Amino acid sequence: MARVKGGTVTRKRRKKVLKLAKGYFGSKHRLYKVANQQVMKSLMYAYRDRRKRKSEFRKLWITRINAAARMNGLSYSRLMHGLKLAGIEVNRKMLAELAITDAAAFAELANTAKAQLNK
Repeated sequence: MARVKGGTVTRKRRKKVLKLAKGYFGSKHRLYKVANQQVMKSLMYAYRDRRKRKSEFRKLWITRINAAARMNGLSYSRLMHGLKLAGIEVNRKMLAELAITDAAAFAELANTAKAQLNK
């Protein structure tokens, strides 16, 4: 059987990995074996954190809504319950945006929620 040398294919694969490892510290961007390990780990982190980003944003929105709700005399959970009773379906992203940019509109929503809770 003839000997196969995978020169160009191997070099292309290794160059691709080293290109992805550009900017890493020390041997992680110079040596193929170490760079390959780090690139694989980095891709795992990227995959995981693309999903984690969603929960982090939700956490941020809830914190902002809670702060604005407390300025209007409600807790976050009571505000959300009052809005649900009132039949107002606004997602947390938009509520957080209202809390930051339009305090008057948020105060109206908070008053509506309060009215529903006091019934």
